[in-house]
Amino acid sequence: MAIRYPITGIGILNSLASATGLDVTCGVRYREGQRGLLDVYAPKEASGAPTVVFFYGGGWESGERADYRFAAAALAKRGFVVAVPDYRVYPEARYPDFLIDGAKAVRWARRHAGEFGGDPGLLFLTGHSAGAYIAAMLALDTRWLDGESLAALAGVVGLAGPYDFLPLRGQVLNDVFAPAGDLASSQPITYARANAAPLLLLSGVTDKTVSPGNSRRLAGRIRALGGEAEARFYPHANHVLILGSFSPLLRPVAPALHHTASFITARAGNFRPKPGSPHFFRTTPLP
Repeated sequence: MAIRYPITGIGILNSLASATGLDVTCGVRYREGQRGLLDVYAPKEASGAPTVVFFYGGGWESGERADYRFAAAALAKRGFVVAVPDYRVYPEARYPDFLIDGAKAVRWARRHAGEFGGDPGLLFLTGHSAGAYIAAMLALDTRWLDGESLAALAGVVGLAGPYDFLPLRGQVLNDVFAPAGDLASSQPITYARANAAPLLLLSGVTDKTVSPGNSRRLAGRIRALGGEAEARFYPHANHVLILGSFSPLLRPVAPALHHTASFITARAGNFRPKPGSPHFFRTTPLP
């Protein structure tokens, strides 16, 4: 399930990601090791801004934080302080190594958000594909975050995330998740609970890599338990374009950035977002 933008494609998206109005700090260490660094994107003169930790995808076997500048900058330009961590991937890592790394990145963000103008009490997790899985697991499975970090979570936004993907298909997935033993313990839907942070789960109807049913099932399970979760489905987005729509070049494909920013703003108290362009899109339920 490794997802890679074509080199030329992601280069174009990043070339359009202006850093005007932002302070970008690269290579901040949050844990030991080669993949223990993160980048921070903060609005200039930010104060009390929601803090967003963004986990990129790549099928738990690829990805580099610098490749997602376009997504981080888009969120930061909405007024949020955004941290993008690298994390260990296959074959170096297996489940749950990337969750251990993700938890360390979240704890770093809670402790250091104020240094970049963020509010550590307004902590949001976002992610795409495998990164959405990491965000959801950290929010739902209480084994990974300490009580203070878990309590600080104000919400989770997952884009094209695998949350309920058994049985495993493919050798890499089996290699990555076999250490779980009881494979159900590796699935976010196993830990659905009413008192979790609110979830917004976004998927493209034409996604052939991660079935949109993952979002529908997890949101439905949490709502059935009395929790807060919403799933939205974009008729013209696939697995890659849903995140690509964070770039101005692909924004007409889906309002994923608008819905992500609106979700964060609605749960951020007195925070007022940066003005954005109006959006005229529709979402659709799964057939």
